[in-house]
Order: sequence, then structure tokens, then C-alpha cells
Amino acid sequence: MGKTFGLTWENFYQENIVAYLKNLNQNPFELITIILDLAIVLFLFYCFFRVVKGSRAWQLLKGIALLIVATWASSLLNLKIVNAILTGIMNWGVIAIIVIFQPELRRALEQLGTNKFTKFFGIDKDIATKTKEDIYKVVIAAEELAKTKTGALIVLERDINIQDIIATGVPMQAEVSPQLLVNIFEPKTPLHDGAVVISNNKIAAAACVLPLADDTDIAKELGTRHRAAIGISKESDSIVVVVSEETGKISVAKDGTLIADVREDVLKKILITNIVTKRFTVERKVPKGSFKKWKEKWRKESKSKVKTEGKEQNKDKE
Repeated sequence: MGKTFGLTWENFYQENIVAYLKNLNQNPFELITIILDLAIVLFLFYCFFRVVKGSRAWQLLKGIALLIVATWASSLLNLKIVNAILTGIMNWGVIAIIVIFQPELRRALEQLGTNKFTKFFGIDKDIATKTKEDIYKVVIAAEELAKTKTGALIVLERDINIQDIIATGVPMQAEVSPQLLVNIFEPKTPLHDGAVVISNNKIAAAACVLPLADDTDIAKELGTRHRAAIGISKESDSIVVVVSEETGKISVAKDGTLIADVREDVLKKILITNIVTKRFTVERKVPKGSFKKWKEKWRKESKSKVKTEGKEQNKDKE
């Protein structure tokens, strides 16, 4: 078996590797084509893994990889029966892959069909606009929480990753919305105690534990929320929005400094300047009145929710 394998390897080496190197020596420009070809293949594999990672297909993909390795090992060890069975299974692999990855393939083809190549490859050209919209939602939520004097702590991650802080909370990976933020900080709910971290335009986690600032020059009247906000803003470049439970005032922590009692327009300006303008080299224009649009939408949805709950209560009484 070893002799046969040795001859096979020697033949493979002479016919493929040596012949390829000779051809490359005669035509060196082919190296550029090979590098480009390999880069494209690796990039496509990377995009494919991004699409399937986190889905049910990811576990099946690992099973397929194990099957390929087992088939190769059985051939190497000359396990003829095992190899024949595994090879037979592999012959049906193309059909199996189409069936298994049907949802992912369908989603990818739909994106290609609508010319959303940037979305398919994970490149979002409107990231600045999306970030501005998320900031508007955070401002709306902060204003609503301030009206009811509901304590809140919202951390907006910037360039420095704070995954260790996110890991201390409850994972969410939810879209940013005023309704969800307000509901999270509702008193006596499981997630209200702690901080919400917004990362990569998602509510990454809630009930996160933040490091407290222990500086002696911090005002004694500042509570735990404000100290936590200052603490995380000193350890990272994150910006933190704090709503006081005692006064209902909104504060912003940035670079270890607390800007207390900010108005709605000031809060919006601070967040957009530090998170959007300084972060993105090309500033995306957002239509005027966008903030008012989001605020009006929030109020309509809130009123609609209150009316629905009122009708349900009346029905229960009847």
C-alpha cells in the first residue's frame, strides 16, 4: 500500500507540481492571473460563510466538511468498503447541497436579481444614513424615557470594540427602535437593570454591566448610572446616553466627561457629530425633517397601541 501510495504521489508531483512550475517559469505573467483567481475564490467562500453562519445550514456545512475529510482519509488508508460507501454518498452531494442550502441560495439569488451586490457582499453604502436614523430613534426613546423619569443607560459603540461588555448582558441582535428601547427600560422588567449596547446598527445586548468611574473629582450627587457611563466612556471611545431616574434629565458621557442636562436638539447634534460626521469620510445627506418624521411615526404608533389596549380592556370588562 505504501509503495503504491508513494508511486502515486511521485506521479502526482511530477505531472502536476513540477509541470506547473515549469509552465509558470516560461510564462511569469500567469502568476498575476492565478493570484487574482485565488483571491476571487477565497472572497466568494468568505461571503458564502457569512451568509450561512448562524443559520441551521452552518451545522450541516460542518457535517459535510467532516464527510469530505472522512472520504479522503478512507482513500488514503485504503479502506475500500468505507471509501466506496462515502464516495457513493458524495456523488449525491450536489443534490443534497441544493436541498440543504435552498433558503440561503434563494436569498442570494434574490439579492443578485435586484442588483443589490453591496448588500450580498455585506457592504452597505448607506451605513451613514442608517446610523443617523438609529441616532434619531435613540433620541426619541431618550425623550420618552425622560418624560416618565425612567432611568436608562444606552451605550453607542464606535471604533473601539466593547465585546467584553456586550458579553456581560443578554444577547439581542435586534433592530434599533424607540419602542424596544423604551420597553427594555420599563421598571420591574427583566432587562431594565443595566445598560443597552448598540453595536453595528443593532441592539447587541441589554442588561450589560459597565465599569464604574472611581475618580475622586466626580460629583458625589452622581448616581451609579452616571458613574457607569463615565467609566465606559473613559475605557473606550463609546458615547453613552443617560436618563436620570430622579430628575428625568438626559446626560451624555464622552471621553470620560459628562455633559449634563442636554436638550433634544443638543443631544441629536452631539451624537451625529461624534458618531457620523467624524466616523465617515463622506457624509450622507439625510432629507430634512427626517427626525420629525421618526418622532411623528413613534407618537402615532404609541397612540395606536394605547387605543388597542384600551379596547381590549373594555372587552374584558364586558
